Amino acid sequence: MSTITDVAREAGVSVATVSRALRGLDRVSPRTRERVLKVAEDLDYVASPTATSLASGRTQVVGVVAPFLMRWFFATLVSAIEKTLRQHGHHVLLFDLEDDSDNQRLPLSQNMLWKRVDGVITLNLPMTDQELELVDRLGLPLVAIGTAVADRPNVRIDDALAMRLATEHLVSLGHERIAYIGAIPSNVAHIQTPQARLEAFREVMRSHGLEEHKQWILGSAWTADSAAEDMRTLLASADRPTAVAAASDEMAIGAMAAARAQGVRIPEDLSVIGIDDHALSNVLGLTTVRQDVAAQGREAAEILLRALGYGPSGGGPTEVVVPTELIVRSSTAPPAS
Repeated sequence: MSTITDVAREAGVSVATVSRALRGLDRVSPRTRERVLKVAEDLDYVASPTATSLASGRTQVVGVVAPFLMRWFFATLVSAIEKTLRQHGHHVLLFDLEDDSDNQRLPLSQNMLWKRVDGVITLNLPMTDQELELVDRLGLPLVAIGTAVADRPNVRIDDALAMRLATEHLVSLGHERIAYIGAIPSNVAHIQTPQARLEAFREVMRSHGLEEHKQWILGSAWTADSAAEDMRTLLASADRPTAVAAASDEMAIGAMAAARAQGVRIPEDLSVIGIDDHALSNVLGLTTVRQDVAAQGREAAEILLRALGYGPSGGGPTEVVVPTELIVRSSTAPPAS
């Protein structure tokens, strides 16, 4: 079996240069890197992860920290991050901080991070002062997706703009009686996105002089099942909205299912719009505000890789706002006259 010394001797470079070339670091000329890669392939050389870690002080692993991992949004982010990191020989170590209740989460600890990861990517997760102090003490670069983390690079969408697009679409169709799905208690661990979207909905309603019906502001725990249950209760009342703005496609899908189960036609009797462009949204004809979730994962991974010394030096953007887009399908229409 070939060793790194064999590769260095055959390529005519030092062992350190072989190591940098194989790890994708930018202190190697393209011509030298190409020669080293070819020699390594010809000799069937495979670097030992343990040896590489000992030599470089790095684990080639990035910690991805999330409040939930079972939901489509987070799963899509993790997949995009992993694929991007893999191109540079790095992999993902997942930390699911979900607790049994929605209003708290597990803390990030030193045992999770120390000598286990080279950097951290957080997924829509506020960090406590103690957690930030820990990350700084361990010297780990951190990139946040969604919820911003103080003085760290951030990749996100404009949540308020996304909900304004959704609500303005309903208003432009002539809807005045609009319900909202996605309100949560203020003490929930990942509050920034839900609060921004609810406030944007309220701003649009106020700007058009439309009444906000408190009984039409639904929580729904950001799941399809919960949204369906809340919608069944709402539709059982004689006082019904003509449209629903959901803060996520999963909740919109749940609302549509509950409405159809009760014989409420979509969009003739009830228009429904969401945010995300979930994998099922096109099939179900859901009008939505699309966000490119995978692009956010790729961008965050690339920013972290630059912080670890891969790719061009000189930084790059520390805040990336990924655009959103209204996608009109068959779930929205003007209200019945």
